[in-house]
Amino acid sequence: MAGLTLDLDKRSITGKKVSTLRKTGIIPVHLYGANTESLSLQAEISMLSRLLTQASTNIPITVSVNGTPDKKTCFVREVQYHPVTDIVIHVDLISVDIEKTITARVPINIMGTSPAVRTMGGTLLQPIESLTVEALPLDIPTLLTLDAELLVDFDTNLYVKDIVVPENVTIINDESQMIASVIAPRVERAEGTSAASTNENEESNDTKGNND
Repeated sequence: MAGLTLDLDKRSITGKKVSTLRKTGIIPVHLYGANTESLSLQAEISMLSRLLTQASTNIPITVSVNGTPDKKTCFVREVQYHPVTDIVIHVDLISVDIEKTITARVPINIMGTSPAVRTMGGTLLQPIESLTVEALPLDIPTLLTLDAELLVDFDTNLYVKDIVVPENVTIINDESQMIASVIAPRVERAEGTSAASTNENEESNDTKGNND
């Protein structure tokens, strides 16, 4: 998702004392990476929370630090959450050189409904939910997509090689890795019913034999 921006303030409070910041709704941010020194920064939790609903580790963010003229292209590297409340308590951002390629994890979306699911009652399986790609920072895809309509039966699978990406993007994963398939519905209940019927018939025959 292009166009994400974040304004940060310099932070003088570090270490265990940052807990006092969090009590006032301010979250510590650590920025490091290409063309920048390691910076201790901060932002309002409401601003960061809104941003994190849109940004992930493959979405570029234009970061400004108040009091400095430079803007940096960054990615979210890590987000720490409170173990009980699940509130954001720390964010790491990594600055990148937009002229040098990077690697990033990009999520996979299976779009639509498979005919094997829709008409044959199968269940869609997706063992791989993201892939690693290499590209210039601003060319990293937001999402990789595959069409579920291609899964026409239980013998058809979708693989890494089936994903189409622009020429300036390279998928690092092995192209033979399976991404999605549809498995047939389970028929245990029907089989169990048949077995029970067979047993009942055999018991009935045995009873008749004993009566004779």
